[in-house]
Amino acid sequence: MAMSTARAVLDGYSKLRRQVAIMLELARAGEWDALIERQSGYLQLADRLQQLDKEAELNQTEVQVKADLLEAILADDLAIREQLLARRNELGQLMGASRRQRDLHRSYGKQAASVVEASDKFGPETP
Repeated sequence: MAMSTARAVLDGYSKLRRQVAIMLELARAGEWDALIERQSGYLQLADRLQQLDKEAELNQTEVQVKADLLEAILADDLAIREQLLARRNELGQLMGASRRQRDLHRSYGKQAASVVEASDKFGPETP
């Protein structure tokens, strides 16, 4: 029984590793909806694996394989987080620009359109 549980644990970590690698590629490609869809499956797999891992008795070689898989999983997870932070910053900048444009339109009405067009054409810091 211990051997099959150990094998199932290592198989689970391998699946988790593949899942997080796919998620990283989705993040790098800017496929945010697909990333979110994958994340729920990743979390379900991680929850099942956590329970199975409690029951497993791993030998030294298996412990090392598990450690190597975890290291790769965590490295990809960190890279995904970095991609998400960059996306959050990008969205924040877009929201800020949209907010400024809205405020200009509220303040200046039709005249704001020419200010926004000039800002888009020449940049916000034109003399």
